[in-house]
Amino acid sequence: MSAPSTDAVSNDRNLSAPVQITRDLVRCPSVTPQEGGALAYLAGILEAAGFEVHRVTFSAPGTPDVENLFAKIGSGAPHVAFAGHTDVVPPGDEGSWDHAPFSGEIADGVLYGRGTVDMKGGVAAFAAAALDYLADETNELPGTISFLITGDEEGPAVNGTVRLMEWCKERGERFDACIVGEPTNPNHLGEAIKVGRRGSLTGTITVTGKQGHVAYPHLAENPIPGMMRLYGALNELVLDEGNDRFQPSNLEFVTIDTGNLATNVIPEKVQARFNVRFNDTWSRETLSRRLEEVLREVAGNTVRYTLEFREDGSDSCLTNDKTLIETLSAAVEAEIGRKPELSTGGGTSDARFIKNYCPVVEFGLVGQTMHQVNEHVSVEDLEKLASIYRRFLSDYFKA
Repeated sequence: MSAPSTDAVSNDRNLSAPVQITRDLVRCPSVTPQEGGALAYLAGILEAAGFEVHRVTFSAPGTPDVENLFAKIGSGAPHVAFAGHTDVVPPGDEGSWDHAPFSGEIADGVLYGRGTVDMKGGVAAFAAAALDYLADETNELPGTISFLITGDEEGPAVNGTVRLMEWCKERGERFDACIVGEPTNPNHLGEAIKVGRRGSLTGTITVTGKQGHVAYPHLAENPIPGMMRLYGALNELVLDEGNDRFQPSNLEFVTIDTGNLATNVIPEKVQARFNVRFNDTWSRETLSRRLEEVLREVAGNTVRYTLEFREDGSDSCLTNDKTLIETLSAAVEAEIGRKPELSTGGGTSDARFIKNYCPVVEFGLVGQTMHQVNEHVSVEDLEKLASIYRRFLSDYFKA
């Protein structure tokens, strides 16, 4: 099976393939939901290597249209997928950056730019690894390699991976294992593989009173004291103690607001929003019921309130696929000399959608600068990550 020469992915002889691809992707201003040229660039290098490439756009009411990419080469099982995103968060004040956020500047062995870590660097490293694997004439691809790349991970996550997985299922695609290239490592490359994630549930409490003049409180009903009672009950609630798989669940309030700009008016209502990151002790249904019970008991007949949950929550997930986990762990240890921790910490990712189709883990770069001004990645880490992915591909297909 042939692959393109290095010229197909690199016009700079001084840069390795993973660094060149990362720089080229960073130079695409693909702020969610804009494709920004990133998927077109990725499609070009994959098509040149013989991949079958599909660029599909999904739509939903109230959300922007989003373009996604599915590319595959080979046929049959085992089918190894790499999932990631090329969309990025806005750069913020570009004047605060030492190097322009979409320039892909390299200085002192460090590549700067929005998305270098989260997660164009991961996409580039796997692309470089796959191209190198296919270019090795001693390899016969005994299965399938594919890319699942979205432009909606940093946005509503409605027209991205969740829809792309449905689209693949309708086409008859079946996956045996998937790596999501999110930046999983807290300090050094090779520290952690994410084998699971806690669930997420967002709720809104609205307490209603009666608007009135602050000088005549007997003619009004201030909703704030009632909200403070409900807030206190949830803020002090211990959901669980965690277990050997997950850390304890935690509930955090993120807003409390009356929308009141006047200092002499008692507001009519007050709203509070909270988010719960929960382990496998709970499901969204059981957790919702528990929170409703607590508020109902505290409110009694004196606090008028409503509680609503957003529909975009997710349950916890945990991967137990021995071949996937052990092969990736061994690849990390062989290339880095460090045995990675198997972690379930952190927030959510698109793995929550993929888990319904195949075993999935997450492994990528160091995440310290993601979403920050001067987001950056070391050239050495990019090259090491590509070597880990490359070894994983070879060893997984052998296994």
